[in-house]
Amino acid sequence: MNKQDSLKIPDEKWMALAFEQALLAQKLGEVPVGAILIHEGQLIASAHNQPISSNDPTAHAEIQLLRKAGAALNNYRLPNTTLFVTLEPCTMCLGAMIHARISKVVFGAYDEKTGVCGSCQDLVNSQCFNHSIETQGGVLADECKQLLQQFFQQRRH
Repeated sequence: MNKQDSLKIPDEKWMALAFEQALLAQKLGEVPVGAILIHEGQLIASAHNQPISSNDPTAHAEIQLLRKAGAALNNYRLPNTTLFVTLEPCTMCLGAMIHARISKVVFGAYDEKTGVCGSCQDLVNSQCFNHSIETQGGVLADECKQLLQQFFQQRRH
């Protein structure tokens, strides 16, 4: 696939790659959240939740992804990138994305408890940050939500 073709890939195709990462997290007993980062139509990095296995409360999929992408691009700033994640970001993850200068976040399931891109809070439209991020929610939302619901139902039994 050439660069021009990869720029035309629909959001659902990219989110499907993030969903694959969520499935990896689930296999490890982690909350099934996955993320990928795209730069100029190319996949830069992919990651999944690892807080439980790493004993690290900051090891959310997005944070793991930013670490990998920074290493891959040899820069802590990641401008002109789009981050796809299967669950609406929390405060910590959105803050890290702002610091990294992510351009756009596309997420799957809305998170009514901790989501800060419009569900629980709307920090994306806050005027107190020095960088703004475009957001789009609901891409493959049903699939992402169902995976999370199944995971938590199994944990409760």
